[in-house]
Amino acid sequence: MALLNILNYPDPRLHTVAKPIKEVNAEIRRLIDDMAQTMYDAPGIGLAATQVNQHIQLIVIDTSKEQNQLQVFINPKIVSKSGLQDYEEGCLSVPGVYESVTRAEKITVEALDKQGKPFKLDAEGLLSVCIQHEMDHLLGKVFVEYLSPLKRNRIKTKMVKLQRDR
Repeated sequence: MALLNILNYPDPRLHTVAKPIKEVNAEIRRLIDDMAQTMYDAPGIGLAATQVNQHIQLIVIDTSKEQNQLQVFINPKIVSKSGLQDYEEGCLSVPGVYESVTRAEKITVEALDKQGKPFKLDAEGLLSVCIQHEMDHLLGKVFVEYLSPLKRNRIKTKMVKLQRDR
């Protein structure tokens, strides 16, 4: 397994729309393992392939405290949503920034697992937020785009300065 480089906002590659995965094979499973290791190492609770410059519909999530309940979503689709909730979100591509975002409270998602088998999952609370956040990445959207233009520009300026100072 290898640690992957996480793209940082405002990298334009974060705005690439991911393509569906045609076949779940050894290469995809290796990427899943690498993404999981990268997410745990960061540390984070979710990571989309877009964030590691792989523009395919793949996300990994683990909201457990023990980091031992990895969930894999290949070609995820939200088939229903209800309610609204505000949640303070962070993002591995926007390190150190936490802002409140309004999302659906409950969702039902359909996807393929690591073996390529279809499944359906009802999610609420943190898991619901995390799935929606990571799926946004697959659409080329970063959570700061839900914020006011003023806040977004402040964050962009801060991130550019951080990258310059490295």
